[in-house]
Amino acid sequence: MISIIVPIYNQKPKILKKCLDSIAQQTDKDFEVIVIDDGSDKEVPISSDNVESPRWNRGNFKFPIKVIRQEHGGANAARNRGFRESKGEFLLFCDSDVEMREDCLEKMLQSLKSNSDASYAYSSFKYSWKKFKLWPFDAEKLKKMPYIHTTSLIRREHFPGFSAQGGPASGWDENIKRLQDWDLFLTMAEQGRCGVWISKILFKVHPGGLMSKWLPKIFYKIPWLSSVKKYKEAMEIIKNKHHLN
Repeated sequence: MISIIVPIYNQKPKILKKCLDSIAQQTDKDFEVIVIDDGSDKEVPISSDNVESPRWNRGNFKFPIKVIRQEHGGANAARNRGFRESKGEFLLFCDSDVEMREDCLEKMLQSLKSNSDASYAYSSFKYSWKKFKLWPFDAEKLKKMPYIHTTSLIRREHFPGFSAQGGPASGWDENIKRLQDWDLFLTMAEQGRCGVWISKILFKVHPGGLMSKWLPKIFYKIPWLSSVKKYKEAMEIIKNKHHLN
């Protein structure tokens, strides 16, 4: 079974609805969905019409959604809570601004089953109009730049700090506030874990959400731009943590 963990924080209901609708349309239906509301200012309802009942309806298929609300602790705290509540042998941390292609779970699971040495499967994706086509896993390239998105399928037993005895996992570093996916996959690489790339675009990220952000390259030539300064500061935090400087 796949545990799909969806962290939300002040997410727009229409964007969250697209995310949950895309889950309902998956061809592989052996999954559980855990939504972690990380202390939104206003309770985000969950329903078949505007994201309110504990079940999400789509066509003839219904799936239960476990909704947990906690005090605001950040995206990584929400992801870790979702992991602790999950039961699946595979984990998918699906950002709430992500809309998956209907065969996303199926393709990722097939890739992991066909590559027993891989700890996770990741794919190319779109952010708005921009295509991120990516490339096969390269640990050295990963040290230089973030390129693997949070929405990747991970073997539970290879998740950082996983304990088969049910003990606590280190999981996502809750002190890291930006480039959290880069930090996680660098940690896994340091533990000897590798990923397998799927060349297809299996999901798209909607701009205007609160989880994922992207700027065109030209903006990084404006060093005084606030978002660029914050990005570069986040890069330095990750590099210092993983001794990449």
